[in-house]
Amino acid sequence: MYRRTFLKRVSTGVVLSCCGNFVAAGNLFATITDQLKVWSSAKGAYIMAGKVNKSEQEWREELTQEQFQVTREHGTERAFTGEYDKNDETGVYQCICCGQDLFHSDHKYDSGTGWPSYYQPIASENIGLTKDRSWLMVRNEVHCSRCMGHLGHVFEDGPQPTGLRYCINSVSLKFEKV
Repeated sequence: MYRRTFLKRVSTGVVLSCCGNFVAAGNLFATITDQLKVWSSAKGAYIMAGKVNKSEQEWREELTQEQFQVTREHGTERAFTGEYDKNDETGVYQCICCGQDLFHSDHKYDSGTGWPSYYQPIASENIGLTKDRSWLMVRNEVHCSRCMGHLGHVFEDGPQPTGLRYCINSVSLKFEKV
């Protein structure tokens, strides 16, 4: 099957092959572009297969200087300067580096911190956490599980139902209206 094939619906029990990777499908919708992007009705989210590995030079060519500094060098944009802090439109926030779905607007809230904040990711498989020991403190860094792009940090002072605050840099995101 060619990588740019579009599958309208993958039925329960079907196994499909894309680029040599086998994915078991169970009531899933899939779009195949450069990688496999699978809709999981159980998760209510897109899960992307495959990792993105690019050289520093490739990232520099694809991203703006600020996007590169934040996502690839673990930087932080200034508070209250990002375009999505006050965004209240309905949609999905995706990784600026690889396009993976990260957060849904239904889970966004105004934390007053100056960065877009969410109480949960769109799917736990789409993000990763690592310990950040910079600035003489220990924090939980949030990154994209597909390309390892730095997104921000998660704190335990958010609203219910999770009690979490994913404090994310706008520059590490792109927004798709739904």
